[in-house]
Amino acid sequence: MKQMSKFFNHENLWFVAIFTVLGLIALQVPFTKLVGSQVKFTLFDFFGPIATGFIGLIPGVVSVFLMQFVNFLIHGAEVIDVGTVIRFFPMLFAAAYFGKKASWNIVVPAIAIAAFIANPIGRQAWYFSLYWLIPIIMYFYRDKFLLARSLGATFTAHAVGGAAWVWAFGLTKEIWIGLIPIVAMERLLMAVGISVSYVVVSNVLAYLLKKKIISLPFNLDSKYLLKPVQ
Repeated sequence: MKQMSKFFNHENLWFVAIFTVLGLIALQVPFTKLVGSQVKFTLFDFFGPIATGFIGLIPGVVSVFLMQFVNFLIHGAEVIDVGTVIRFFPMLFAAAYFGKKASWNIVVPAIAIAAFIANPIGRQAWYFSLYWLIPIIMYFYRDKFLLARSLGATFTAHAVGGAAWVWAFGLTKEIWIGLIPIVAMERLLMAVGISVSYVVVSNVLAYLLKKKIISLPFNLDSKYLLKPVQ
């Protein structure tokens, strides 16, 4: 109980609520559609992972879960399919990757690679899963470069989703191979979007803190703050 109260103090709960609302808004802005389902990527894919970068691992993951759960309650009946269920989980792992450097940063994509290749279709397009070496490599650079941290997070989400997708949908080998260049552009854009979102939110919070409009239960990384708000 003491450990939980440490994570969910009064101020942290406010920020869990704030990030949940902002994430819910981001979920309403479509970006692109997933192959094999009616589910769409949204601006949430840029915003979701960064919650853990501010309010911590557990509150951040809880916030990401709530963003998606509330959105499901609002819109779930419109697009309930296997893709909707699968789509629920990748962002939780992306947020965990972004929030903390830990062994699961390597273990999760490694399991995803194994699961993809274990599938008969996935085995034919095994080189698609090489994308999931990226979060393993970025593990060693995530604390030095924000883009590396963002790349690791978005490709972790891609690994979890892709490993589940190959078992859930009858996509052909040709489709998986055809997705390779699309994934490269899509995930690079998402990584940049995550990085930009983190910098923007950091500076907005720093400005509000400087003006004494808010107080923060967490520290902001000064590397990403502009001089006027430092």
